[in-house]
Amino acid sequence: MNPVIVHRRSAAQSGWGSGIATHRVLRNTYALLSLTLLFSAGSAALGVALRLPAPGMLVTLAGYFGLLFLIHKVQHSGWAIPAVFALTGFMGYTLGPLLSMHLALPGGAQSIALALGATGVTFLALSGWVLATRRDFSFMGGFLFAGMVVALLAGLGAVFFELPALGLAVSAMVALLSAGMILFETSRIVNGGETNYVLATVSLFVSLFNLFTSLLSLFGWSGGKD
Repeated sequence: MNPVIVHRRSAAQSGWGSGIATHRVLRNTYALLSLTLLFSAGSAALGVALRLPAPGMLVTLAGYFGLLFLIHKVQHSGWAIPAVFALTGFMGYTLGPLLSMHLALPGGAQSIALALGATGVTFLALSGWVLATRRDFSFMGGFLFAGMVVALLAGLGAVFFELPALGLAVSAMVALLSAGMILFETSRIVNGGETNYVLATVSLFVSLFNLFTSLLSLFGWSGGKD
């Protein structure tokens, strides 16, 4: 048999197998993402109903980074899924007091609805674009990571020094960075750069969470100003 034909056949089979693996990662990611979003929303709703107090910045940061570290440690074991639900449930719990605060403000319910709708539309539009074009946004990784570090430090400064204007600027910055993270992570899945659907789910969930909370701050400020 012609070795060129054999090589082409092997390459085609390899590409076919890679495409199946990518489809499986994408399917599992969106399935788990849907479940974690529902679970997190339930945790937030429970927090609002029970009027649970805010956990505080130190507990929030410790819980978030601690659970994130745990997920990376157990990503290939049977504990990965429970760890993901622990993280997303905890983040939903931290969201509950924030929603309660906005609901107590004039137009707060409208701000929440607008932020939720804008988050959903943004995610569907960006994900759909990447899935349709298969563009590679891996080059944005370093910029997005550095931007998130700067945003975190600036956000802490806004809280400690009580600078509302800086806080709004950070919210706008995080919203843009979160949109970029959605492009980045979706393109990694589509192009085979991310093969672990657990980590892909966590990345997309955190991006959606940050996008929603940032938009909520911006819409809440706009509504309060009116």
